Amino acid sequence: MPAKDLGNKYVCFKCSTKFYDMKKPDPLCPKCGADQRESPALKPASEGRRGRLSSIPKVIEPIEPEEPAAESEEEELAEFDDEDAEAAPGEEEEDI
Repeated sequence: MPAKDLGNKYVCFKCSTKFYDMKKPDPLCPKCGADQRESPALKPASEGRRGRLSSIPKVIEPIEPEEPAAESEEEELAEFDDEDAEAAPGEEEEDI
């Protein structure tokens, strides 16, 4: 008898028995009765686990260069000088 007449060949996922489904609609193992459609190998992989080829490439954005620190120090010094200039006329009035 050729194998094509026996239907699809299966290896039971529970007891590892090799068998043909005899072209029946339900591929049941003749030894343990496990339905081969419930095999864990046939279930889709979970979403949290990916293969190396299915990973999504990550886009790395360039970092913008920061302004030189010298400019910010000059601004701070200018603000400090402005505070001294404002405080000076007030002090003269108090002395008089």
